[in-house]
This record gives sequence, C-alpha cells and structure tokens, in this order.
Amino acid sequence: MMQADTLPRLLRRNAATMGARPAIREKRHGIWQTLTWSAYETLVLDIARVLAARGFRPGDRLAIIGDNRPRLYAALLAAQSLGGIGLPLWPDADPDTIAGTLNHARVRVAVAEDQEQIGKLLAAKDQLPDLELAVSLDPRAARDGDAAWLIDFATLQQQGEASAAPVDSIVDGRPDDVALLLCRAGQPGVMLSHANLLSAARAIAEVEDVRPTDETLCFLPMAWIGDMLYSLTLGLSVGCTCNCPESPETAARDLREIGPNFQAAPPVVWEAWLRAAEDRTAHASRVKRATFGWARRVAEAAEQRREAGLSRGPTRFLADRLVFAALRDQLGLSRLRWAHTGGMPVAAEVWRLYRSFGVNLKQSYGPAELSGLVTVHRTDPVAADTVGFPAPGTEIRIADDGEVQVRGDTVCLGYDRDSSATRAHTIDDGWWRTGDAGALDATGRLTIHDRLADISRLADGTRFVPAVIEAHLRRSRFIDDALALAGSGKFVAAMIAPHRAALGEWAERHNLPGTSVAALVALPQTRALIREELRACNAGLPAPLHVRRFLLLDHPLDAEDVEARLYRERFRRLAIQRHAALVDALFRDPAHSTEVPDEDPTAGPAPATVEDVEGPVALPLEPAHA
Repeated sequence: MMQADTLPRLLRRNAATMGARPAIREKRHGIWQTLTWSAYETLVLDIARVLAARGFRPGDRLAIIGDNRPRLYAALLAAQSLGGIGLPLWPDADPDTIAGTLNHARVRVAVAEDQEQIGKLLAAKDQLPDLELAVSLDPRAARDGDAAWLIDFATLQQQGEASAAPVDSIVDGRPDDVALLLCRAGQPGVMLSHANLLSAARAIAEVEDVRPTDETLCFLPMAWIGDMLYSLTLGLSVGCTCNCPESPETAARDLREIGPNFQAAPPVVWEAWLRAAEDRTAHASRVKRATFGWARRVAEAAEQRREAGLSRGPTRFLADRLVFAALRDQLGLSRLRWAHTGGMPVAAEVWRLYRSFGVNLKQSYGPAELSGLVTVHRTDPVAADTVGFPAPGTEIRIADDGEVQVRGDTVCLGYDRDSSATRAHTIDDGWWRTGDAGALDATGRLTIHDRLADISRLADGTRFVPAVIEAHLRRSRFIDDALALAGSGKFVAAMIAPHRAALGEWAERHNLPGTSVAALVALPQTRALIREELRACNAGLPAPLHVRRFLLLDHPLDAEDVEARLYRERFRRLAIQRHAALVDALFRDPAHSTEVPDEDPTAGPAPATVEDVEGPVALPLEPAHA
C-alpha cells in the first residue's frame, strides 16, 4: 500500500490488477449479486460523471442513508473521486435529525436506500436549502417527487453511462483531503482524511493476516467508524470481498452462508450470537448438554493456561473435534482467522468463551476521531481486561486525571465547522484528548475503564465505573441489558431489562402463568430469579460495588436507537433521560415507597417494584423527591 494512496485510487488499482475478482456482494431476493472490481469501478465512474455534470466540486458533500448496499458505498467513492466528502447517516435518524446534520454539513447530494429513507428527506425538504439532488435506490420512491430534485438510481446510472465526460480527479486527489464526515447525535461531524483511514487499515494489515481472497460481512451501520474502516477502507486496501446481507434481520443467517475470514462487530453482537448458541444447547438432549458442559470446562481451563503463556494441552483438541468445530460452523465462524470487537467494553467471560471455543476474538479500541483504531491485541498471550497494544504508528499516554491521550497518523483533522470543539480536544504536539479514562500496564497494554464523565466515586471512596458492572450483569442469560447507577454515591443500583426469549422459556419450563413480558416481570418468581442472577454477578465484583438494589423493566432500556447499541455513552444518556423517574426511585428510602408507577400504562398490568438484592439497604431518611 503506497503512502500517497486515496480510497478512489485504490479502487482504480484493484480494477486494474484484479478486475475479475469479486469486490462486493449484495443479497437480493435470496440470491447473492456480485460486483467485480472492474464493474465496481465502472459504477463509481458512472455516478461521478453525473455528479460532475451537476457541478459537484472538490469539498462538496454527499450523504448516504440506508442499510449496507454496494450502490451506497459506490456513491461515497464517487464523491471522493471528485475531491468531495462522503457523509453516512444513521439509518434510524428522524427527519429533524437528518435536516440538522445535512444543513450543518451543507450537503448538496443525498442518496437513500428506499421509500422510508426518501420519505424522511421529503419530510425535511423545506428545511434543506443546500440539498440540490436526492437519489433513491428504489425506483418506486422517486415516482411522486419533484423530478428535478428526486431521481432513482437507475436513471442516475444511465445518465452516467451515456456521458462521455472523463473523470480524472481520481488520480489528482490528495491523501490529506477530507474523505469522510462521521456524525454522532448531538456532536459535530468528525473529519477523516484518506491518510487517516488508510493509516488505520495499514496498521490492521500489519498486525493481522488479511488476504485479497478474504471475505467479510458488512452488516453494521455505515455511519459507524467500524464499518467504514473494516468494510470500505480495509476492503479497498487489501482487495478482499465485502458482503452486504439482505437485511439486518437476516445478518446471522447470511453470516453462515458467507463464512467470513475476518469479522468486526461490537460486543452486543458477539454477546447475542453467544446467547443464541447457549440457548440451543439448553434445548438439546441430556447427553449433548453434558458433553457441551464437559467441553466448555476443558476449553476454559485451556484458555486460562494459554493466557498464562502455557500449552493448552491435548484434551482441548478432543473438545474441539467433538463440540466446538460444529458450534463454530453453526455460527458461521468456521473459516474465521481473526475477529475484532470494540465500541464498548466486552465482558471478560464473553471474550474468554469465544477464544476457548476456538474463535480468535480480539479487543480493539478506537473512536471515530482516531479513525477507529488506537490499540489492538496481537499474538498470544492476550489479556481479557485490556484492549491491547498501541497500533503501529500510534502513541498513547495517560494524563494526570486518567484520560487517554493519543498521537499518530490516525488522529482526525478535527470537527467540521466547529473550531472550538477541535481546540478543546487537541493539545500541543498533535496529542488528541479522547475523553476516555484508562491505564497502561507494565507491558504497554491499554485498559479502557469508561467515559471520564461517567466515572465517579462512592461515599467510601471506591471508584465507580458503570461499564465494568454492566458488562458483568449482561453475562446472565436472563439479562438483556442493564444500567448501573450510583445515585449520590450511596450504593450501586441497577435497572434491568430481561432477555425476553430466555425469560419466556424459563417460565414455560416452570409452568408459570403469563403470556407477556409485562405479566412475567410482575411475578415474584421472576424477580427472585433476577435477584439470584445479581447475587451471582456480585460474586465477581468487589464488595463496595455489589448491586444492592434493582428494578426489573418489561421493555428494553434503549428503545430502537441504532447508535446507542454501538456507543455506550449515548445508550446511558438516553436510558437515564427516558427513565428519570425510575432512576430517582432506586435511591429513595424504601420506607417511603417501593412501587414505581409504570411509565407506559399500556405496557403491563402491574407497577414496577424496587427490589433489594441481599437485604434492606440502610439509607438516611430524606424526602421521597430527593
């Protein structure tokens, strides 16, 4: 990979050197559709010609919105080939959020996947004075719009094919040009250059075994830095094949069909896949359950030996042949050489289980401002409580207040049209303030604790790091998610969202009444079950950090926000806002009230109840509203 590369120039290189090889696939109507590198370049050039004819110039912005689709990736590359900037939007963003983002970035062109996404643009059209052209991948969505403003993608491509205008900017772009704007809710867009992104991809390729023949599944939001790095940039850099599933709902099934060689996903995805495997095992025959239990114990012990730098022993090989090879095949991970997880902390037990099952899962760390990669584990032995060593070309230091600060080629160009925010995060000599709290161990490995703003201390001085506690709680198969809170430092409490499928199966096995989650949550047996799960989780935590009180919900903590499932910071903010009354109730003196009125009167038949885990929590008397 040349230092002077840009993303479009790499596309041209791949088309010239491996033109007949598959570049990107998309599953449509149950059939995988393939674009070769040559066809991919042709598609990008067709789009670029139309954009150029419409006056798209260097520095102009093009937005995309929708699920992972080859034509959306191609639109980004077309804008970049003209010296423009791509802006992927979160697919569940509402019209007002879209309007605010597009206006702040002064986006001229937007490409949307379907009628739902085009509908959002149409709803916000009067608020978008800079948006000159909207393009729909679905021709049906363009029928009722202004033909001069809204066209379908097929028309766009036909216009490009008919144009004889050359597009020479592909070889004229500069590595330091802004390639992407990545926007998160309530924050200015992060400006990433071609050099930023390719430095991160180069670091991955130096640490991991990445080959042009590799396959990976591209199923996470295109607005997430993880997708832009591992799908778009790494795919172009190495020449491997990206595969777009039919829909997010079919991703697990499509993963099994593809059998990727490498994969990146946040902890919530790895946890969901592991829980599905454990649920299948729970419904297997007694002999299979016993065999799985034996193999799991053998594998966990072998993994502990490997972490200590010792041999895993011959019994691990037998367990793999009897159990884990079939498990990896069921998950679609049988060909996987390596995998990365990041975005939020992963529970140590989840990480160890995957590795004991033969999945080479590694933790990495890298916010969007740092091109998605600051650290990554390398070779054995690796440690469950760290996110690895600094990536090649990256320096890390820890400030006096515990903040992680980073310097290197992956540091972004700053925030779009927000110099004050850029100055707030930059330090002399190129250091970037991440806002994350962490520590470096004696070997140079980094541990990330949580967002600096979310860390506090309990009344006795114990450091309260909610992410660590929440990761412990999520390991229960009956807990889908949890929000750990410390009130005014009195004690630790948690709001628990149960795992619906696991809870329903448990209730059916025990002949408990109730056909809805709300009805099951109201049962004393259910609350007793969760209490025992919390006691088991507490056993792995220091005594001052034990969860002392909980409130069991009958609905998810984070609604349907895609960004919140990838960024714990946003998850916590939304959950606390949504459940403000319940958060307040968790830290009241139980003598005043233990029942909390349901926030949604249609959700269930009974009010939520604050429960003590071990026994009554002693609190000083205070007003119920305090």
